[in-house]
Amino acid sequence: MFPEYDIIVVGAGHAGCEAAAAAANMGSKVLLITMNMQTIAQMSCNPAMGGIAKGQIVREIDAMGGYSGIVTDASMIQFRMLNRSKGPAMWSPRAQSDRALFSSKWREMLENTPNVDFYQDMVHGLIVKDHRVCGVHTGLGHEIRSKAVVLTNGTFLNGIIHIGEKQLGGGRMAEKAATGITEQLVQLGFESNRLKTGTPPRIDGRSLDYSKMEEQKGDEEIIGFSFSDIKRIDPAQQRSCWITYTSSKVHEILKTGFEKSPMFQGRIQGTGPRYCPSIEDKINRFAERDRHQLFVEPEGFNTIEIYVNGFSSSLPENVQLQALRQVAGFENCKMFRPGYAIEYDYFPPTQLEFSLETKLLDNLFFAGQINGTTGYEEAACQGLMAGMNAHLKVAEKEPFILKRSEAYIGVLIDDLINKGTDEPYRMFTSRAEFRTLLRQDNADLRLTETSYKLGLASQHRMDKLTAKSQQIDQVKNMLENINVEPEDINPFLESVCSSPLVRRQKILQLLLRPGIGLIEMAKAVPSINDLLKNSDREVLEQIEIQVKYETYINKEKELVTKMDSLEDLIIPEKFNYEKLSSLSNEAKQKFIKIKPRTLGQASRISGVNPSDVQILMVYMGR
Repeated sequence: MFPEYDIIVVGAGHAGCEAAAAAANMGSKVLLITMNMQTIAQMSCNPAMGGIAKGQIVREIDAMGGYSGIVTDASMIQFRMLNRSKGPAMWSPRAQSDRALFSSKWREMLENTPNVDFYQDMVHGLIVKDHRVCGVHTGLGHEIRSKAVVLTNGTFLNGIIHIGEKQLGGGRMAEKAATGITEQLVQLGFESNRLKTGTPPRIDGRSLDYSKMEEQKGDEEIIGFSFSDIKRIDPAQQRSCWITYTSSKVHEILKTGFEKSPMFQGRIQGTGPRYCPSIEDKINRFAERDRHQLFVEPEGFNTIEIYVNGFSSSLPENVQLQALRQVAGFENCKMFRPGYAIEYDYFPPTQLEFSLETKLLDNLFFAGQINGTTGYEEAACQGLMAGMNAHLKVAEKEPFILKRSEAYIGVLIDDLINKGTDEPYRMFTSRAEFRTLLRQDNADLRLTETSYKLGLASQHRMDKLTAKSQQIDQVKNMLENINVEPEDINPFLESVCSSPLVRRQKILQLLLRPGIGLIEMAKAVPSINDLLKNSDREVLEQIEIQVKYETYINKEKELVTKMDSLEDLIIPEKFNYEKLSSLSNEAKQKFIKIKPRTLGQASRISGVNPSDVQILMVYMGR
């Protein structure tokens, strides 16, 4: 019934979709197997993509020829560039998506990708011969052969849903769990463990009083995620999100459900996400706070369903509803479905090579939550890399490994392999020690050419990058040699409270001043506008960043070399970490418990950020 495939991808979530697309676009014959064809690329939790550090990952995926950025741009209902008030290393794109449109667009793109076949079935085992994976066994009794397999099972491996004292088998509400794979892999020598995640209630938007909430509108300019020319929503068409808060009364009601809480009563064994805790965990851990922020987010253009970001819960349904009705604007709210926790199997990622191929079995790759991560973006980038490397393995070529200094994706995979994780791993800008180099604006300049040479990024993307690079060089050289007269520029300088010129000056020199931007300068000064009117916004932004942050960029490049010497720096056995107030609390706890012998070892401890290691390095240098 089935031919032999180059690659079988198990699971059609964000990791599986990117893996299938990448391998197929590089030339492999791919079979994507999912238990439900109607939930391809389902946004199981928050209908949003991007955010702090996550937005950088989506742009990197796009720069290499992945689909997540394109799909997000085509399905967004709101766009915001976060952290604009900070330096460009912190700028992070985020989009609220139309949940249904996001999934349907992903399916459309996959169906229009040559070399991708689909099959709806459960995979409950692998075909293994001589420590090599040769295909899969399915629930309908099929034996499907392939040269490599990519497992992207998400939360479905022996998944259990918890709502109060109720337990339901499933990988997502109303969807059954996947069984058999964990048991087989454990028999083959793999280590597995349990993690937990959760989701908040969904609410009828018609039952909310938005006048009691703070409106959060989208940006007036929509930059988006993809470096391709994608038709995006008009800014005026964006849907607003809203902000409200819990209260002491809300917390008191929630506490009445603690005796039936699966988390506090020990029914959940898996560790939950540190940085995205449930509402009951928040009020328990942060008892001193009398309120917590909630984001009220629409699920799409044509639905009244609302996602209550910040109210993830596994308490009994009646407790969730009673507590919500004490939130400002939610007094008469109607619940579509309660929040729930889900517990599932994962495999500690220290069992993987940097290519995401397993160490125990050849031609078997893991990507996504099976590796202990949380988040669509983290899963998608692993899927992309696993799909690329599965193709390269089948083609008997060297694997593609991104360094920490090359991409946030490289940081994520390096963290997983070297540090492992015993809690759901989430990406932050603080995890990347080279974040000035790894900005969202230059992802194409960093990654597209490499991906093109590997056969993933298209010729069109490469041509677009070449044209952009040439334009950056041309405009930058021109601005380095053109002066601006005081009488032309001083009105603009006065409007931004910058000192006026007394003599002519090079345009690029003016960019070194705080608060002076090239695009704003061009809008205000006709002579500069005439020079730049045919230049793309991306080009002008790139030039401005390169000029303003040249010193910082060069320092970070030097740091890349210095970090290689960490293994030679010994930490005294009785070092007192408590005296370093700049260390994060998590880092102090891990250092005191593990007592690393070198800075290299310290850098690989789960939960320790590169910034923590740099603090240690500076202190020891003194």
